[in-house]
Amino acid sequence: MNNVDYNYSEKKSSGNLDRFISKTLLPYLSNIAFVFFLLIVIFTLCFRITCVDGRSMNHTLMDGDYVLLLNDFLCGDYEQGDVIVASKEGFRNGERIIKRVIATEGQWVDINFETGTVKVDGKVLDEPYISTPTVTPEGLTFPLRVEDGCVFVLGDNRALSMDSRHPQIGQIDCREIVGKAIFIFFPGKSVDSGERDFGRIGGID
Repeated sequence: MNNVDYNYSEKKSSGNLDRFISKTLLPYLSNIAFVFFLLIVIFTLCFRITCVDGRSMNHTLMDGDYVLLLNDFLCGDYEQGDVIVASKEGFRNGERIIKRVIATEGQWVDINFETGTVKVDGKVLDEPYISTPTVTPEGLTFPLRVEDGCVFVLGDNRALSMDSRHPQIGQIDCREIVGKAIFIFFPGKSVDSGERDFGRIGGID
């Protein structure tokens, strides 16, 4: 009799486990898998990840920073101050560059390389983000008007930046823009200390 009771209890426990797996665990795991798949699709469509190469955007962005980009089709019209990533066919076989938008279509840009000041539509820009002043001409003549469908870009580290001042890059056609840099999620190593400053993780100004 005890043996029968034991077998009955064992079968009942096994049945309860099967019901738990089929009615609770499997739907739960299916929901997790669906949400995970949905997140991957959304992330792939909306965002990209890129690594900063070089020091042209110091100290806003450092060499080796991993940044999150909002894909171009979600960005709308680019504005002065946006940090963008572009791939220009005529420059190093489409190598990606990361720069700051200084002026948009129809605006006039003038640079005084003696004082290091940048004017847009006759007004001197307040540029707290730059690490070196704009005293290095690269070949273009100023003032210039930004063409329709284009933006004029500069690096924050003007002394080490190859940007819209240089004829090889010039103005960036908006169709060449990959996306807007919005977030640092893994910092590169500091040139001075060789350490990663994890306090830099966050939105990009």
